[in-house]
Amino acid sequence: MEKITTIGLDLAKSVFQVHGISEDGRIIVRRALRRSQVLDFFRNLEPCLVGIEACASAHHWANEIGAFGHTVRMMPAAYVKAYVKRNKTDAADAEAICEAVMRPTMRFVPIKAPDEQAAGMVLKTRELFVRQRTQTANAMRAHMAELGIIAATGMTSVTKLIAILRDENEARLPSAARAALLEMAEQVERLTTRIEALDTKIVAAVKSDETARRLTSIPGVGPIIAATVRATVQDPGAFPTGRDLAAWIGITPRAHSSGGKERLGRISKQGNKQLRTLLIVGATSILKQARRGVKLPAWVISLLARRPYKVAAVALANKMARTIWALLVKGGVYQASPIMARL
Repeated sequence: MEKITTIGLDLAKSVFQVHGISEDGRIIVRRALRRSQVLDFFRNLEPCLVGIEACASAHHWANEIGAFGHTVRMMPAAYVKAYVKRNKTDAADAEAICEAVMRPTMRFVPIKAPDEQAAGMVLKTRELFVRQRTQTANAMRAHMAELGIIAATGMTSVTKLIAILRDENEARLPSAARAALLEMAEQVERLTTRIEALDTKIVAAVKSDETARRLTSIPGVGPIIAATVRATVQDPGAFPTGRDLAAWIGITPRAHSSGGKERLGRISKQGNKQLRTLLIVGATSILKQARRGVKLPAWVISLLARRPYKVAAVALANKMARTIWALLVKGGVYQASPIMARL
């Protein structure tokens, strides 16, 4: 059989599709593989270029196939879609992947090792627990409001509600409602304990990582943001500038320009949602300190005077992302100005 130089592999749960071509572009192999056949297929091939989409289980297959000497490249599925001809099938997807992986301007996704995936799983587990705790706390607050017991948002107010639930002298709570709401209260407390345990592990991991420690020198960047950056940004050098990193995170304006006229809209919200959310929360924490008398840089004060509060928070988050890129690429720690040093 003629030598295969490039392969497009369409991943799935059970049935995988392979599309392999020779150096001159002729199709050599086009077939479906069961999950148990995939590794044997690549084990018996001479090293070649293998393209796959960045999707569920993609990092696992990239590591396994790469162990046989193949060069594996992962691409965002949105970038591969343009190469699908007419109807979408597994065979058409594999052909599109094979064609896309050879494009010189194609953007690739860094392949994560199991340890890097594990770090991301810790952060995603914490995010899941925080989301579940917020949902449970909101439900408990809403139910108690129906009984005339009103509380503000925030975990401090939830603690007060839990104290009311456990007060046997509270006559506003029917026994059935008290029993159901106590289940929610216990769930909130269990989730809080688990979140605190994960926070301890994350902080310990950040302290042992020299790069993550340097990132925490940036105002508004704490251990959670630093750990998230380390887990999601494997190759900061792949971004030519700090703006490219900010655009990848999704906190730069969406461009819709034509005819030499530049039109900028809202932020794109593309890229890593988890990191984008954390950066905006970190920026908001800095702006809140301005209300307590802490002085901010002139550009932030000017922006707050003419734009909404949340717009200023996003702009500051954008600035934080660029600063993170500078520390990752150029090294060193954040050198605070006399004003920012007091934050």
